[in-house]
Amino acid sequence: MKKFLVVLSVLLLTSIQCNAKDVWVNNLRSEFLDNSSVIYEINIRTFNAKDKDGNGIIDIEAGEESGNFINAIERLDELKAKGITAIHVLPVTPVGKTKALGTAGSLYAAAGFDSLNPQLKNNSLDMSIEEQARKFIQAAHDRGIAVIFDVPACGSYDLFLQSPELFVKDASGQPVIPADWTDVRLLDAGNENQINQDLLRTYKKYVDLVMSLGVDGIRVDVAHCKPAKFWKELIEYSRKIDREFLWLAESSDSWKEAVSPKSVFTPYDKLLAAGFDGYYGSFFNLKNWKTAKELENQVNLNLSLEKKIGSPKSVIGSFTTHDELSPILEKGKDYSRMIMWLNATLPVNSYFVDGFETGDEYIYFWANKKAKKTYTDDEYYFAHRGKIDIFNFSRKPGGKDMDLQEEFIHSNQCKLIVKNILKDGSFRFLKTSSPSVFSYAVSNVSQTVIVVGNLDFRTSLHDVKISVPKINKATPIMPLVLKNIPTLSKGKIITNLNGGEIQVFILENFSIK
Repeated sequence: MKKFLVVLSVLLLTSIQCNAKDVWVNNLRSEFLDNSSVIYEINIRTFNAKDKDGNGIIDIEAGEESGNFINAIERLDELKAKGITAIHVLPVTPVGKTKALGTAGSLYAAAGFDSLNPQLKNNSLDMSIEEQARKFIQAAHDRGIAVIFDVPACGSYDLFLQSPELFVKDASGQPVIPADWTDVRLLDAGNENQINQDLLRTYKKYVDLVMSLGVDGIRVDVAHCKPAKFWKELIEYSRKIDREFLWLAESSDSWKEAVSPKSVFTPYDKLLAAGFDGYYGSFFNLKNWKTAKELENQVNLNLSLEKKIGSPKSVIGSFTTHDELSPILEKGKDYSRMIMWLNATLPVNSYFVDGFETGDEYIYFWANKKAKKTYTDDEYYFAHRGKIDIFNFSRKPGGKDMDLQEEFIHSNQCKLIVKNILKDGSFRFLKTSSPSVFSYAVSNVSQTVIVVGNLDFRTSLHDVKISVPKINKATPIMPLVLKNIPTLSKGKIITNLNGGEIQVFILENFSIK
């Protein structure tokens, strides 16, 4: 690791630039389309929660403090030091308390779209919640960090009782429950022929609210459950105010069905054509992929988006999100390491969940047990096993693996190197001698980054051959992530790979056209 740090520090002397600006100018959309963003997903309610007794639950009545906009500022320097350039803030809308899940209510069970969740206010300060949110966003901007807010796809039962015209109803007049999300009800956005103007106005109020706070973009929850025409009008509405305002769709090329028979389904490509700058893709399927070809197909699909849509588009490295099981539980520490370096070296925007970099398993010992205190009509601590908690007042995310965190920081720094090489260079996959081993090269006229990984997490492979045109024994090689130095021969790299191992190295004064 020490050799890795020395090499990387030298490389970064000419690569790192300070992103902080005296006056913030939003350029998130441009950076996203350039695959430059390192996005960190946070739940304000837990981001900097003060769990004094260490039992994992925030007991507000006992003087413990839940995460809020003000105490979240304390962690921004930490994020900057880790290489984060943008924060994806999970929903900050008020949450429903009727027919709820969890003792605080699900972040995605929106009880309104024109105000902020009062749970996120620091009540010790004589400031409105809007002022506190602006203070948090400005503090992020002061550190060169952009802010993306999430907009929920559905509404709570409380909102239905207040505004039934916003919802899809069944034959008996009751709001429709989408999929198995029992705490939310399906909003009625209409269809491509006629969109629901009431809901459009509601979402415009949300856009007005977040833009007035200084937010730089919106991530849309389950974007495919509304028609493209709905999003096109809303995106154009925001772009009249800020051309750099980012729109990221939670959508995937592997999702083919509507969330309910009563819902529309808009495929990812139509969402992109409607104005979204990017989508999730299907990288979350990495855990199931057995062959390098599956990874290659996904990357090539994303690289073809601009040609298919007719304008620049991008994707996030959705290997892990709040909807995905902790990588540590999924395939262990090596899986987390692979996710880091794929985000750093693929043509994607890096994406991570709060706690990922220290190996949080998101195991809550109190999960699904009866609570002593609840703020909703649910008396139980509802939680998804192995996923960050979005239903309760709970602990700050984070594990104890400092080695993993150190590598996380340096993989994000390495992304700057790869970005600079790609500016005037190219990306291409390389042939390997094993179907489970992927390899690709990022190359310009003077440098080439080679990445090799083993998708078989159970089997070590020896003497794996990677075809690299014009390489030979004399080619200078600089290791970034290597447990052993590979052998170079004419037209080939030969290396050994443990199960799930990823290797990254730089070939100096070497180019692959």
